[in-house]
Parts: sequence; structure tokens; C-alpha cells
Amino acid sequence: MNLQNLLSDKGKKPKEKTETISKWLLNDKLRVDELIGFAGTSNDPIKATCIEAIEFATKQNPSIADESVLDFVSQTLSEKAPRIKWESAKVIGNIAHLFPEDLDKAIKNLLTNTSYDGTVVRWAAAFALGEILKLKTKHNKKLLPAIETIILKEEKNSIKKIYLSAIKKSV
Repeated sequence: MNLQNLLSDKGKKPKEKTETISKWLLNDKLRVDELIGFAGTSNDPIKATCIEAIEFATKQNPSIADESVLDFVSQTLSEKAPRIKWESAKVIGNIAHLFPEDLDKAIKNLLTNTSYDGTVVRWAAAFALGEILKLKTKHNKKLLPAIETIILKEEKNSIKKIYLSAIKKSV
């Protein structure tokens, strides 16, 4: 079964599709650049499923991601669909440690998403920014004050806790 057939199969549940794609990535049955190419030309629900599969796979094995993955998810943080935003942020959180010097675009778009109306998007942005902060890179000079400002505006304690935990681990 190929990617197009899997994603159009009405008999499979969305989570099953995501798990299958992530297994293909982890078992080298699908190259990540092929998935990104496919996702880039797909509608929002399919694109989100592809990014979710990358997130699931990078949680288990971050090294499957290369710079093209970072570039893709950094860009998709700006998309309109909330699910694309939050799955992209989670991928960045999983792989940021692989690209500590190449996170400028990701940070910029993640910071934009910290003021998004949807809680899940803000939570995912907090997760990714927290992971970046823990890397203790040059980015922290600008990131730390920005996060401190975000904490003051954030209404959800669960999101504040993510930032506060990352701050503790970054100093």
C-alpha cells in the first residue's frame, strides 16, 4: 500500500493512518523527504496527518529528521489550520536539539503562536520553546525575556508550568 492509498482508505481510522506512516518512516519504508513532498501539496487534514506521523516518529527517533524537516515544520507553523500548527510545534520540540544553531525561523513562528486563541496551539508552542530554551544556546538571550513576558499574559497554568520548568532547566 502506498501513501495515497493509505490516506484515502475510508476503512482505516485517522490514528491508524498516522501510526502506519510513522512506522514506515521508522522502518525506512518511506523517506521523510517523500512524505514532506506529499504533505506540501495536500489539503490541510492530510498535511496535518503527515506532520503528526513525523511527530510520532521523531518522538521515538529524532534522528530521522534532517534540515528539510526543520524547514518544513518551521514554515507550517504559519499555516491557518490549528492542527498543523500544533503538530509542527511538537516536531520542533522533538528535534530542536539536532539543530541548535538553525532555529531562528522556528522561534519566530513559535513566538507568534504563543498568542493564538487555541489552547492546544499555545501548549505546543510552549513545549517547543521550552525544549529550545533547555538547549542553552545563544537564542536564550532573546528567548528568555520573551518567555517571561508570555508567562505574564498566559491565562492557563498548565502552559505557564511548561515555561517555568524550562526556565529552571535553562539556568
